[in-house]
Amino acid sequence: KNFYYISYVSLKDFLKKRSPVYSNDIHIKAAMEWLSLAQKQNKDGGVSALYSLFEGWAPSYVETTGYVIPTFFNYAEFSKKYFYKEKSIQMADFELRNQLPSGAFPGGEKKAIPIVFNTGQVIFGLCKTYEETYDEKYRIAAEKAADWLLSVMDEDGCWRKNEYLNHVHTYNARTAWSLLYTHKISENGAYQEAAENNIDWALTQQLENGWLQNNGFYPYQEPLVHTIAYSIRGILEAAIYLRKKKYLEAAVKAATPIMHAQRTDGSLPGSFNKEWKSSVKWSCLTGNSQMSIIWQKLFMATKNQKFLDAAKKSNAYMKSVQNLNSSNAGVKGGIPGSFPIYGWYAPFCFPN
Repeated sequence: KNFYYISYVSLKDFLKKRSPVYSNDIHIKAAMEWLSLAQKQNKDGGVSALYSLFEGWAPSYVETTGYVIPTFFNYAEFSKKYFYKEKSIQMADFELRNQLPSGAFPGGEKKAIPIVFNTGQVIFGLCKTYEETYDEKYRIAAEKAADWLLSVMDEDGCWRKNEYLNHVHTYNARTAWSLLYTHKISENGAYQEAAENNIDWALTQQLENGWLQNNGFYPYQEPLVHTIAYSIRGILEAAIYLRKKKYLEAAVKAATPIMHAQRTDGSLPGSFNKEWKSSVKWSCLTGNSQMSIIWQKLFMATKNQKFLDAAKKSNAYMKSVQNLNSSNAGVKGGIPGSFPIYGWYAPFCFPN
C-alpha cells in the first residue's frame, strides 16, 4: 500500500513538472511540426483531433481542421516555408469532402448530423483558402455553409437548433465571426446582418460583472476558459470588423476579470463560475492561449498596457508546458489540453 501511494505521489509530481523555455520561434516551429505530424496520421488531408497517451492518434476532426487551416497559411508567410500552404489546401479539400448536402458540417463521430458551431469553424478555413488561392470552389462552399447557418438561426439571432447536446451556447459568437469573414469575401449583407443579430443576442446573456450565461458545453457546467474565450473572441472580432464601441466594451468587460484571475506564473484556472471564481486548480491550456490572443488584440484596441503584460505572461507559461524534448513524437511539440495533464479538459491528451 505504501509503495503504491509513493508511486502515485511521484507520478503526480512528475505530471506537474514543467519544461525548459526557449525563444518564441523555437516553440512555434515545434508546434507546427506537431500539427504537421497530426495531419499525416489518417492520410485524408485532415488533422487528427488529438494524441492520447492511452490510445494514440485520433481520427481527423472536421471542426478543428477548419481553423488549423489559417494557422498553416499564416505560418507559411511568417516562416517563408511555403509548403505549409500546400498542407492548408489539403485540409481545405478534406473539408469539401466532408460538407453535407445542406452546406453544413458535421460534429465528431456522427458524420451526418450538422452542428452550428462546427460549421462556423470550418468557414474560417474555407474563407482563408479562397483568399489565398482565389479558387471559387472554396468561396462557394463557404457561402453554402453560411447560408445554412442563416437558415437555422432564430429571429432573435440565437441558434437553438442543430446545437451540441441540444443546448444553447453563447460561444456561438465565434460562429457569428465566421459569418463576418464570409461577408468579407462575398459582400453579401445578409451575413453581416445575421452576425450582428447573434452578437446582440450574446450581449443579452452578459451580466453586469462581464459574465456570459449559457457559455459551457453542458447546462449547469462551470464553463471552461476555452468556451468563455470563444465568446469573447467572437464579440471582439465583431467590434473590430463593424467598429462597434458597445461590442468592444462588452469584450473588455468579460476579459478584464479573467486578467485579474491570472496567477503569478501566467496560468489561469481551468474554469469559472458567474462570480469569476473557480472550483479547480488545474489550467485549461487551450483557453490560456485564446485569452493571450484576446488580450493582445485588446491592447491594440485600447492601448491598455495591462492587457499586453497579461498576454506575455500567458505565453511564457504556455512555453513552459510544451515539451520539446520528448522521445514520443505524439508529445514532442504538442500542448496538452490541461496542466497538469489530468485536468478534466482533454485529460491525458494533446488536442490539435
